[in-house]
Amino acid sequence: MKRLIIIMTALGIASGSFAVYASPKEDLKIFRAHFKKRFPKVKFKDFKDGIYALDADRRAAWLDWEDFAPPYTDSIDLGKKLFRKKLKSGKTLASCFKRGGIGIKQNFPYFDKAQGKVITLEVAINDCMVKNGEKPYKWGKGKLAAISGYMAYTSRGKKIKIKVPNDPRALAAYEQGKRFFYSKRGQLNFSCADCHVYNPGTMARGMLLSPALGQATHWPVWRRKWAKKAASKGDTGPTAGLGTIQRRYKGCNKQVRAKPFKFQSPQYRALEYFHTYMSNGLPINGPGLRQ
Repeated sequence: MKRLIIIMTALGIASGSFAVYASPKEDLKIFRAHFKKRFPKVKFKDFKDGIYALDADRRAAWLDWEDFAPPYTDSIDLGKKLFRKKLKSGKTLASCFKRGGIGIKQNFPYFDKAQGKVITLEVAINDCMVKNGEKPYKWGKGKLAAISGYMAYTSRGKKIKIKVPNDPRALAAYEQGKRFFYSKRGQLNFSCADCHVYNPGTMARGMLLSPALGQATHWPVWRRKWAKKAASKGDTGPTAGLGTIQRRYKGCNKQVRAKPFKFQSPQYRALEYFHTYMSNGLPINGPGLRQ
């Protein structure tokens, strides 16, 4: 408990008070130091692998699956096809992104000064669809996740580089995300940090809890749980089992018996902004395979 209070105080979130603010850079320094102390044998770059950086047996099985036949391979092919498909305007999704949308995942989400809000990669994709006369994709999974997964694949190895500009609106969004991450919610009274800052490496409901450092590197991900759910509904296609990070946010909220927010709500955008910033400096390795 003493350790928990020290960390929360350093991040300006102790006792339910958010009056004391550390800068994003100071937050990141404290965050990294915490995980370095908790897992001294894990190299910084290996936190991108989540639980597979903590458990040797799980890592061996994971690497075998990744090397032999990762289940997200077909979704990358679909995402590439959809990304290159001509829209009603005659253009493709590439027309809406810097560098043609290739190798840019590490810069999302970002704060758009003109719009005054956080823009996630999935929002940018759907905004482009609408701009070019198309209907937006459904959030969280399916074709949108496939496109996002393809774009992540083109960024593999590039280090996350999220910026929080010196703009009060950007700082407010960052702080909103930080408050969400550390605030308890739901009937079980859990925060994101309870599982992934204070208790990573321990078991919960038969699953090994992953460290928050590195959690943003590998999205979208393929999960066996999601694949089974899709199969029960007759979906065994290339996107079965694939989901975005906000799909996981909604699932976590449900697990602690809290009412989830809508996809791409201000709350989830802010959370993704803070959460991804905390993995700055780690390489993208999405789409990923996770428990």
